Amino acid sequence: MRKTIIELKSADLTLGNAAASVHVLKDIDLTIAEGEAVGIIGPSGSGKSTLLMVLAGLERLDSGEIHVRDTALHALNEDALADFRGKNIGIVFQSFHLIANMTAIENVAVPLELANVRNAFDIARKELEAVGLGERLNHYPGQLSGGEQQRVAIARALAPSPAVLIADEPTGNLDTETGRQIADLLFSKQAERAMTLVLVTHDNALAARCSRQVRVASGTIAGDSAAETIRPAAVLA
Repeated sequence: MRKTIIELKSADLTLGNAAASVHVLKDIDLTIAEGEAVGIIGPSGSGKSTLLMVLAGLERLDSGEIHVRDTALHALNEDALADFRGKNIGIVFQSFHLIANMTAIENVAVPLELANVRNAFDIARKELEAVGLGERLNHYPGQLSGGEQQRVAIARALAPSPAVLIADEPTGNLDTETGRQIADLLFSKQAERAMTLVLVTHDNALAARCSRQVRVASGTIAGDSAAETIRPAAVLA
């Protein structure tokens, strides 16, 4: 049996203040094993992206617990949390989040330099070559296509050799063919490096490629293919 790498216990989170507050996550329990590919699905506003940000250590719970690699993220201060995240969790966003005035290799090297990794640029070069951008090292984001920018973002996420890769709508800003190529890249890297992959997607085909699907509705876990079969209609909800 595979070891648990992520565990949420009674996770609860409200965003906003007073009349504008929204109870986004409601007493969620979730366990993810090492090496799983988990697709988080559900309708807009269901809380799936917020859940992903909690798993990535980018949102703090109001109550409950989150453990990643046996570390209690809810108990860490901001500096310790940032340090843990930088070493253990890679994050890929829908809108790439590249630094416009830095080249591809500089974008990938940044998190390594912040972590005081000596050979940051050597690692960055290898990661960019591994995602097919060996000839684009010194190009700026504005000189790259959307698919190439997402490849840079993936290389940046993979550079610290994280145990967990988090992806929020990784193909959402791409055309169908480019999105398929990016999906192929994500799943190949996950398998190659035996990482845990957790992604949010509205893409039915992408969700179907995950070994497990977790359906979120109204801030709760409404379905989990680890325990039941989620009908295709639920993915499209």
